[in-house]
Amino acid sequence: MGNTLLLGFLGSLIAGLLTAVGALPVLLGKTPSRGFRDLALGFAAGVMLAASFFSLIIPALDAAEIYYSDGPVPAAIVCAAILLGMGAIALLNEHLPHEHFAQGREGPEAASLRRVWLFVFAITIHNLPEGMAVGVGFGANGLEGGMPLAIGIGLQNMPEGLAVAVALMGEGYSKWRSWSIAALTGLIEPVGGLFGASIVSVSQILLPWGLAFAAGAMLYVISHEIIPETHRCGHQKKATFGLAMGLVIMLFLDVWLG
Repeated sequence: MGNTLLLGFLGSLIAGLLTAVGALPVLLGKTPSRGFRDLALGFAAGVMLAASFFSLIIPALDAAEIYYSDGPVPAAIVCAAILLGMGAIALLNEHLPHEHFAQGREGPEAASLRRVWLFVFAITIHNLPEGMAVGVGFGANGLEGGMPLAIGIGLQNMPEGLAVAVALMGEGYSKWRSWSIAALTGLIEPVGGLFGASIVSVSQILLPWGLAFAAGAMLYVISHEIIPETHRCGHQKKATFGLAMGLVIMLFLDVWLG
């Protein structure tokens, strides 16, 4: 169990640190175009979409058949866990004070909170299920199960980190402060990773629930947050191309490394 938790923590930590790597261009004074940012976020959505199905939902169905026999029960368990994951993130989205870059403030009134922390809360909602997915992957199948997820989530964290840093610079923050905050948002992922690895380490019977729950959480983020943001400024074609590339690259990594 100790090795599983350590792998889950370290894997999600490395994936989270790539958020800081992705934000590095702002330190060089190079602000990418809106079109490029939407393409990059589309890539992130594609990676998450592929990871949800190929690295989480399909293994969840396989595990459910082992522990809950054949018939409708395994599919029902996975469907229920997906909906629970989506519902959990929806509740966080509703009750945590945060602010979207496009839609503005949502959640409870938080006038006393500084604007920067509203952004941090928003990105926390994004990164928690991603770290949890990596932790569940390592907890389920060790390096073989967690490595493709860690690489894929790390790759999609890079455009997310860039988007956060650029948005903060647009709000008047310095390039160093924008980069630092973007880097810190990735550090929530090892918390999710430790939680995900712990769930499946307690009992293998919980494995299909944990895998599908993490998938549902990521699917909510894709649909509710990332795709609407990439389509807001008329760069749908670039965003869709990015999504396609992210999906097939993650699929390739999952088959190759898994």
